[in-house]
Amino acid sequence: MNKIFEVPLYPYARHADQDAHPPARHKVVVVGAGPVGLAAAIDLAQSGVPVVVLDDNDKVSFGSRAICFAKRTLEIADRLGVGHAMARKGEEWNVGKVFFGDRKVYDFNLLPEDGHQFPAFVNLQQYYIEEYLVDRVRALQAEGAPIEMRGKNRVTNVSDHGDYAALTVETPDGAYRLETEWLIACDGAGSPIRAQMGLDFVGRVFEDNFLIADVVMDADFPTERWFWFDPPFNKGQSALLHKQPDDVWRIDLQLGWDIDKEAEKKPENVIPRLKAMLGDDVQFELEWVSIYTFQCRRMEKFRHGRVIFAGDSAHQVSPFGARGANSGLQDTDNLIWKLKLVLDGVADQSLLDTYDAERLAAADENILNSSRSTDFITPKSEMSRIFRDAVLDLSEHHGFARPLVNSGRLSVPSVYDGSRLNSADQLPGGPARTRPGAPCPDVPLDAGYLLAQLGGGFTLLSINAEVPDGFEEAGVAVSSLALTTETHTALAERYLGDATSAVYLIRPDQHVATRMDRFDAPHFRAALRRAIGKE
Repeated sequence: MNKIFEVPLYPYARHADQDAHPPARHKVVVVGAGPVGLAAAIDLAQSGVPVVVLDDNDKVSFGSRAICFAKRTLEIADRLGVGHAMARKGEEWNVGKVFFGDRKVYDFNLLPEDGHQFPAFVNLQQYYIEEYLVDRVRALQAEGAPIEMRGKNRVTNVSDHGDYAALTVETPDGAYRLETEWLIACDGAGSPIRAQMGLDFVGRVFEDNFLIADVVMDADFPTERWFWFDPPFNKGQSALLHKQPDDVWRIDLQLGWDIDKEAEKKPENVIPRLKAMLGDDVQFELEWVSIYTFQCRRMEKFRHGRVIFAGDSAHQVSPFGARGANSGLQDTDNLIWKLKLVLDGVADQSLLDTYDAERLAAADENILNSSRSTDFITPKSEMSRIFRDAVLDLSEHHGFARPLVNSGRLSVPSVYDGSRLNSADQLPGGPARTRPGAPCPDVPLDAGYLLAQLGGGFTLLSINAEVPDGFEEAGVAVSSLALTTETHTALAERYLGDATSAVYLIRPDQHVATRMDRFDAPHFRAALRRAIGKE
């Protein structure tokens, strides 16, 4: 099992840039070869934008780290060429169960409706996702795509020069200089680039610690999310259990605030806690152990001149709710199409300010939900604990109480309500779930699924309406996808509502820009200009 952590996937090799004078300049440099950085680089390369990925490592991250990947993340990953690999290897789950003490109080289904290509979640170790993404990079390189990966290339200094950023990069052969028109910093929660630029997070650090233990065991627990409040094996605290592939199970145990973190990670202290939970007769092996503290924080801005932050380098939330890696891939999904338009000279740099606006709002939403989860899981007063326990007791028999139980509001994609890229909603009776700013829900079609057919560009989606084959406006080409509810009945519920016909303008990140009940050329041309920041 641990062999995957030992094999270099992108080993160091000396590059001509290390001997270039003056320094070589690139279109885009991505720092960090985790899921967010690799997703950004692959998206760029698939769009034909040259990109270089720098990482101080040369292999997958140690430990399973992020494990819960939401349906929207799988849909994004599918467009990047790895969604089906993730779904095949991952442990699918839609059902979660909540326990209070030694009894189950209720369960829930995160995806009760049919007609989606991917499940609500898959559990999959982060190292597998990194491996799939690196494999995808290699496949793109074989096809001639302009993407490079450089292992053991550690960025030690960044400076913004207005029309480019300059980097100092340390390697086993010494340091060299590099320049880039745009730098995307995906270098993690401890982001050296953020620190080097004198930037910091704002937000809360919660006074509690949690033990993460990945254990290998042959157990017959179902593939579900199990969360305990005040379990008998961890009195006064909480616990979480998730199944991963290869008989690996993720266990989170709340420990409290005043602990010795290094001591708590030692096997002689971890194993008794796990035996208390699993029973003495369950055989298991420790694969990875870590301690984390709840943090709900973000940068005040994600874009700083030519340097743009994404993923954990830009924001942090507590693990309960699976909002970290999932929101990171939504960051890149929002950013890359905008950056390409800027690089192509089609859009002004001000379009990148909408990445800040839309993803800052998404980060605030995630932080709010994560903070509320943390406050519910770890009450800060006796009165708060009494309220929480009463809600849990009521939830066993009364449905009205269940929405008040907060064991981690699970990741859903953000709706960009109020974004300046949205145009007016002109579909009377249209479903709220597909209003302007919302991500498109998937729909099964005769062959495949809707989101796969939308692709990665602007699309005019028509339902029971006539539209042109496509159009071009302000240097952007829009393709058309014409469907009817005669053969695709789920379209009516998800895209028509009370309307009989609809036309949608869909952004490259598959969020709705505008909609109306028919095709009106002036409206949709204006909406496209607005969607690229020109209105």
